[in-house]
Amino acid sequence: MKKEKNILIIDDDERNIFALKAVLQARGFTCYSGTGAKEGLDLLAVNSRIDVALIDMMMPDMDGYEMISVIRNNPSLRQLPLVAVTAQAMLGDKEKCLAAGADDYVSKPINVDKLVQILEPYFS
Repeated sequence: MKKEKNILIIDDDERNIFALKAVLQARGFTCYSGTGAKEGLDLLAVNSRIDVALIDMMMPDMDGYEMISVIRNNPSLRQLPLVAVTAQAMLGDKEKCLAAGADDYVSKPINVDKLVQILEPYFS
């Protein structure tokens, strides 16, 4: 039996969510989404099926760095794979995301093939 591939997309821009959902669903992923960190944390609290979370690092109210910290400090979510998604692709940004607790990093505009390559190990 093929393992379901459940992804949570957290981004404050609904256009980014729409585009990412479309390409990931076309590749067999089941996508859930939230338009901010609070909504994403609420979804994680009630949906134990989520296998990986894609977190936009630049959101108002609570940014991705803070959201990652909250997740890593929650014993029931601590092991959830987190992929930082950011428009900031400057030298050192990847390291900053990884140091904050992300398992991997992808920059915008997202190269979907690279993203799928990052995600696949979590589902094998």
